[in-house]
Amino acid sequence: MDIRRLSDDFSVSPQIAISDLQTVWDLGFRTIICNRPDGEDAGQPDVADVEATAKAIGFAFAHISADSGKAAMHHAIETRRVLADLPKPVFAYCRSGTRCTVIWSLMMISELEANEILAATAAAGYDMSPLIAAD
Repeated sequence: MDIRRLSDDFSVSPQIAISDLQTVWDLGFRTIICNRPDGEDAGQPDVADVEATAKAIGFAFAHISADSGKAAMHHAIETRRVLADLPKPVFAYCRSGTRCTVIWSLMMISELEANEILAATAAAGYDMSPLIAAD
């Protein structure tokens, strides 16, 4: 697994395996968000299977599907709405972690300065400068 921290309560990762879920739990995460649609890649586990195993372990789980390259403000709004009632910290995954990072960045526009968003995402290895205009 390649877990990348964006904030104290939100980290992202490329695709995980079902066998990774116990490790994610042991690391202290309590909510999982999947930002991938089913069937995006061959060999990708079905979201329903990930969700069932995650819930059996004790996670809260949300599936907020965003097509690759098409994460948008409505995904961020939905994520913020869903997270209002779910425990933190949050572990979000997609194919590479980029979609999750875009969604987190859009969620943070009203809470952080642009340079803070860009610094957090750059530290995690994601360049959000095409999305977020620096001051």
